[in-house]
Amino acid sequence: MEIYLVGGAVRDELLGREIKEKDWVVVGATPEQMLRLGYRQVGKDFPVFLHPHTNEEYALARTERKIGRGYTSFEFDTSPQVTLEEDLIRRDLTINAVAQNQSTKEIFDPYHGQEDLKNKLLRHVSAAFVEDPVRILRVARFAARFAELGFTVASETNELMKQMVKLGEVDALVAERVWKELERGLAEKNPEQFFQTLADCGALAVLFPAIKISGNGMQALLRAVKLTTDSPVRFAVLLHDLTAIEIEKISQRYRVPSDYRELALLVARHFEQYKNIMQKEASLIVKFFRELDVFRREQRAQKFILACQAIIPDEKVAVAFNAYLIAAKSIDTQKITAKFKGKEIAEQIDLARTCEIEKIQRAFL
Repeated sequence: MEIYLVGGAVRDELLGREIKEKDWVVVGATPEQMLRLGYRQVGKDFPVFLHPHTNEEYALARTERKIGRGYTSFEFDTSPQVTLEEDLIRRDLTINAVAQNQSTKEIFDPYHGQEDLKNKLLRHVSAAFVEDPVRILRVARFAARFAELGFTVASETNELMKQMVKLGEVDALVAERVWKELERGLAEKNPEQFFQTLADCGALAVLFPAIKISGNGMQALLRAVKLTTDSPVRFAVLLHDLTAIEIEKISQRYRVPSDYRELALLVARHFEQYKNIMQKEASLIVKFFRELDVFRREQRAQKFILACQAIIPDEKVAVAFNAYLIAAKSIDTQKITAKFKGKEIAEQIDLARTCEIEKIQRAFL
């Protein structure tokens, strides 16, 4: 039995990057042997085990054969006879198909991943790449992650992805997997490369037809990257120039989490009001703040502001918005609540906020 560190951990170590998690492959073992050594089995489709002390994942070396459409229809062989070469050849990219022996620390690189790391290429390992359409999204995500290092997608890999799109493999992707990769892609340092890579192979038009590489959303996303790492904000910025119906379609199709969806809709519906806030009367600004629900949902309000600052990079507007918001929040609502009843409470609170904002407006003038 031999144990190898594989995939991203080896790749990142070779690149001199921080290793965030470790995955291991076990060659020449059976599930029974792993259980006797104290490992806990968690895999259903194929044997994956958790280390008794570190809880890191140890998977038995395996081969796989596609037997249907999509990415779920595979047959696996995890017998002790499966070699490390056979396990690595099923992986997506050569830079992820490098292994290191746990005992000897020897690097095992049968598919020249180190050479592609040196040449900064994202290249598929074998023709088996076409069997799993999720790999198109993974390539896009790695393109976004390593763009700062100068990595590009190998031309032959891009051609292979184009063929997969033409064959309809991308249509078979399930919502959860698309969203998972999109969310990860948005969190990378160059998320625009995620969408550019999908566009280059034709997958963007299939998966996200409303998103355009040359659109205002993509330009705003570039600015958002400089302001925040918050993925919901980046998502909202990307979709800000779409209609509410288009945002709802994307959200429903990929089961987008509610916090992402709500913020995207809020930004799309109200960023123009943010843009024109310096021309608004104080009473309308108070009404605007109520529509945003800024007094109860302060965290979401801050995300809205960040998104709008990326969409409308006008410092004067940002300063005015924040000044008005601080003024509106400065009133003592408890005193008003104690003095008035029923509808009068809300009316008097709005009136007090309007007066405070008017003071700021006079100061700006």
